[in-house]
Amino acid sequence: MKLDVNMLRYLSKEDFRVLTAVEMGMRNHEIVPCELVERIASLKHGGTYKVLKNLLKHKLLHHDSSKYDGFRLTYLGYDFLAIKTLVNRGVFASVGRQIGVGKESDIFEVATEDGNVMAMKLHRLGRVSFRAVKSKRDYLKHRSSYSWLYLSRLAALKEFSFMKALEEHGFPVPNAVDCNRHCVIMSLVQGYPFVQVKQLQNPEVVFETIIGLVVRLAEHGLIHCDFNEFNIMIDDDEKVTMIDFPQMVSVSHHNAQMYFDRDVECVFKFFRKRFNMSFQECTDDIDGTEVDTDASGRPCFSSIAKDAVFLDKELAASGFTKKDQEVVEKFIEGGLEKDASSDDEDSEDATHISVLNEANIKGVDSLHLLDQGQTLSLKHEEEGVENNQRNCEVGPSSKPDSQDVSDKEGDDEAANDNDAELEKRLSKVRRRAVTAARGRRKNLASRNTYKDKGGRSSQSSKVQSQLGSW
Repeated sequence: MKLDVNMLRYLSKEDFRVLTAVEMGMRNHEIVPCELVERIASLKHGGTYKVLKNLLKHKLLHHDSSKYDGFRLTYLGYDFLAIKTLVNRGVFASVGRQIGVGKESDIFEVATEDGNVMAMKLHRLGRVSFRAVKSKRDYLKHRSSYSWLYLSRLAALKEFSFMKALEEHGFPVPNAVDCNRHCVIMSLVQGYPFVQVKQLQNPEVVFETIIGLVVRLAEHGLIHCDFNEFNIMIDDDEKVTMIDFPQMVSVSHHNAQMYFDRDVECVFKFFRKRFNMSFQECTDDIDGTEVDTDASGRPCFSSIAKDAVFLDKELAASGFTKKDQEVVEKFIEGGLEKDASSDDEDSEDATHISVLNEANIKGVDSLHLLDQGQTLSLKHEEEGVENNQRNCEVGPSSKPDSQDVSDKEGDDEAANDNDAELEKRLSKVRRRAVTAARGRRKNLASRNTYKDKGGRSSQSSKVQSQLGSW
């Protein structure tokens, strides 16, 4: 979308208030409802729908009524919010022509009130030419849902932080001035893109300088990942400046060597084709750093000595984990050997965990044996009943006389009483076992039992009610 800043001077405070309300609503809404926009904007004299109509006319908002009536910000509206904020800060006062365009951003000239010209980079992720952001960039990290505006903001913040840190450590990068939303303000590099250069006075010196930058970045814990002729600027004095930093990763990244070799191969391939350079087998100093090279003269990633300054730790670059941070801290303190105390603590933790696991296993077994214990108690009760019955039936072998018969009848009556008590206990235990097996669930009556189905009972009840009324 073309950036036309002429209409920016005609927008009122109410227009920017409504734009800000839509931006705030997009934190948790893909399409912000009209009622929410009106509630957040809280215009004194109303008229939110009129302002929305005006912003929609200038394509600062997009209207969507597929699911419900709502609005969302466009890139042009997001540009206006960022530019308005930076102008209020006094960073610049005017916007000039467009000087660059890429798959992820647009670059414009801006000027201050004193006439100092700078560069304004507007990140525009989500273009058709580059939509594989989720697989090629780590902006999302653990997030699953995203919007293109939010990703552009993350990319701008990441580039600004990388540019600021590299400038502080003496790398040839533009001067980072300010950042807001998806907009980054930097100094304008007086030079040309390296892809437009056809000849050089000292191609060998420029080649060594560029390869030295790749090695220096690796020594500081960073890899550019897109180091080619399109992201290198060179001036008339053959001074090199590198640009474009959102995709930088740490040397601890699992694909770090592949990215490093790809950056080196891009430089070798461009100099071989453009300047017809031949690279001999050599092992020499590259830009003041001693690096081993392979048979083709390319620097080896494994032979690069890491510097004491870890920029990937300071900037939390992609691929830098908490484990790497612990190693860095130990390296700074001067010792990388593991302490014996930590091993003892690990062993104690391991024994503690094993004891907890055994306790958990026993607890699980006891849970499984609850129902079995109830059934076993039931079996023991039944066995006791059978033994009592056998003891009652089997008596001493003697001749039956009247006294023995009376004693036997008394014993039978006592046995019958015991059997009745045992049967009661057995029935009680059975009921408990059944309720435990069913999970103590009661049979619920149907929710429609109270309703009148219009049967005979209902008709008789109606007749009785009429007779009662008479």
